[in-house]
Parts: sequence; C-alpha cells; structure tokens
Amino acid sequence: MHFFGYKGKNFHAEGVPFEKIIAKVGTPVYVYSLKTLKRHYKAYDKAFAKAPHLICYSIKANSNISVLKAFADEGSGFDIVSGGELFRALKAGANPKKIVFSGVGKRADEIEFALKKNILMFNVESPEELLAINAIAGRLKKKASFAIRVNPNVDPKTHPYISTGLKKNKFGIETAGALKEYINAKNNLKNVIPMGIDCHIGSQITQIEPFMDALAKTKDLLKTLRGEGLDIKYIDMGGGLGITYDSEAPPLPSKYGEAVLEATKGLGVTLIFEPGRSIVGNAGVLATKVIYTKKGSEKNFVIVDAAMNDLARPSLYGSYHAIKAVKATSREITADVVGPICESGDFLAKDRIIPAVESGDFLAIMSAGAYGFSMSSNYNTRPRAAEVMVDGKDFFLIRDRETLEGLVRGERLMKGKKRI
Repeated sequence: MHFFGYKGKNFHAEGVPFEKIIAKVGTPVYVYSLKTLKRHYKAYDKAFAKAPHLICYSIKANSNISVLKAFADEGSGFDIVSGGELFRALKAGANPKKIVFSGVGKRADEIEFALKKNILMFNVESPEELLAINAIAGRLKKKASFAIRVNPNVDPKTHPYISTGLKKNKFGIETAGALKEYINAKNNLKNVIPMGIDCHIGSQITQIEPFMDALAKTKDLLKTLRGEGLDIKYIDMGGGLGITYDSEAPPLPSKYGEAVLEATKGLGVTLIFEPGRSIVGNAGVLATKVIYTKKGSEKNFVIVDAAMNDLARPSLYGSYHAIKAVKATSREITADVVGPICESGDFLAKDRIIPAVESGDFLAIMSAGAYGFSMSSNYNTRPRAAEVMVDGKDFFLIRDRETLEGLVRGERLMKGKKRI
C-alpha cells in the first residue's frame, strides 16, 4: 500500500498536492512518501518478528541519504555493493555492524574501507575475491567475516536481465564450488571467518516457490557445512520480492515470512533479507511536465520533460509504469509518452491509454521509487532531476536539481603542453 492518490481532482503525496511541489521545485522531480517507506520497512520487520532476523535494505534501489536515514531510524541494516554505498550508509547514520557487502567486483580499496569500518559480513562471489579479502584483512591485522553467495541454479521466473541465480549468471559460486571454498577457508585462510550462506536469485519475483526452492538447497548446504565443523550463524536470502507495476500480484511480506519461518524452524540461524524494490518502488513517483503533444498518421505522442535518462526502466526492460494526471480528467487518449532524448528508445510508455493532456499539464509516473533516480544519467547533457520527501503535510527538497555548471564540475580544458 502507498500514500499517493487523488483528493478531489488533485493528485497528492500524503497530505501534499503535487501541484504545490511542482510550483516550488519544478519538473522532472522524484517525490517520495516517508509514510510509505516506513510502512513497507515495518511490514518486513513484522513478517519475521518471530525469528532472529536482520532487514538489510538494498541501497542500489534508491540511495538518497534521506531515504537511507528513514530506514536507519527504524533500525534497518543495509546491503551495499560499492564503497560509495558504504559511504552513503554511514552518512545516513547506519550501524556498520548491520551492513553486508555484496557484489561481484569489490575493489581492494573498497574491501579495506569496509574492514576499517567493521561491517558485519562480506557476501563473497568468487574464489579470487575470498583470497583478496583474506590478504587485505591480514595486512590490516583484522578478521573478516564472510558468507559465500551460492548460485543454486533456480529459475526465479523474472526478466532475464534481473535473474541472478542461474548457472549462466555472473553472480555467486555453484554449490559444489562453494563447499570447497568454505572448507579451504576453514583450513587454510587465517584472516577470514565463515559466518553465513548467501543466496540471492533475482529481482521482481512474484511467486514464493523460487525462494523456497533456493532455501531448500541452502538448508542442504548448511547441514553439510555444519558436518564439516563450520559454525554458520546466518542465512542471507537476499531480496527480490516483486511489486505491482501493472497487474502483477506478488505475495505480501507476511505470506513470504510465514513460508520462510516454517522452512527454517529449528535451524538456529539469524535470517538476513535484502529488500529494495519492494520497500521503495511504490513509495516514489516521477512528476513530469507535458512540453508538446503531436498527432501523427499512426500515433499520438505526448512529449514530456522527463526522459530515459531520468527513468531508464521502460527503455531498458520494456517496463510498465502506470501514468496518472496530476489534475484528474475523464478524457482519455491512446499515445506514446516520450521524452526529449535523441533516441528512438526514449519512451516512458507506448500505445498506452492515458489521461488526455495538453502542453503545460503534468503527469505522475508511478512506481518510480526503485531504480529510478539511482539509474539516472546525464545523457544528452541533461541535468538530473530534483528529489523531494513528503512527510504528512510537509515536504522537503532532499536533492537539488543539477545545474548546468554542475554538469561540467570536475572537467577541465587542456592547457598548453602540460601533461598529468
């Protein structure tokens, strides 16, 4: 459930009309609902309340430090995939002992940063990475706790670009190889401590069965590892629970929790979950202004000031985002909603029945809180959008709109024959 909707003819975020936000901040602008963010986090926390657990919000979904602080204030941990995300989490007040570091390409400087900040655990994705962590921990005279991200070869039945648990995917280590690495670490690597098993199979998953299939394989590995004398304390099930963009009907965290708690009863582990999209996806909306409308011989076009550089998902995945008029109207048209980018792939919707709008009207692109701003770019030298957080009847600018001067900050012209 989210807290966006019409009051009369005016579309609101909680108690604030979008027109008020737009008048103050302009467009394009990402608008987040604090009440929705907290509600979604608490739904996960409550779903697993009967077992030791840690909810580690996946920062890649939306990394604004105000969003992160909202979760940190609720006691959330964090799933990071870069040194930059660790920096953001700490800036937002995260407890480093509630941070897990995932990702296939952790650099040496990122590993060192994480070790110095005493994070909870690394989710290791290759044998060479484990050796690197061991060496860096030894140099720093530290012990690094780790889980291996086990690739269980489970089909999550999602878009192939966001499937991560099949043999052909770049993520994790296959089960037999993972067992070998755990035993090698126990016997030969003195600066790492095997603490957990990690299993993340994909994103936007709308059924419980793939999670349970992966969990069954994880439990088998847990039994084997304990038989080898390893004291495994954590099972990290990753994230991946989907949201409703169009007609999807993903399970609620409560139903997911019931299934997982039943399947892990008596294992004596702390469960870790890394939700991202399912917490922030429907907590954010992208507001955009209609610049022009254009009627072709075969199609109608609504040209807006948001584009694929602001919201890449439709162009990248063919994803659906519902579109609402900021000022309600009963009239409808069928049109492509497109942006100003010089690419045929620059669209937010194709052949969509949408409210009939004119130049100067505003549209709200729904379900844009996850992988919206965090995947945005400056393509076509376009400043990135502003971000706003709504809290009841108040709203706060939590990221300034980029300026033209800001676009070239850090660049410099060559002067004479001077070299670096």
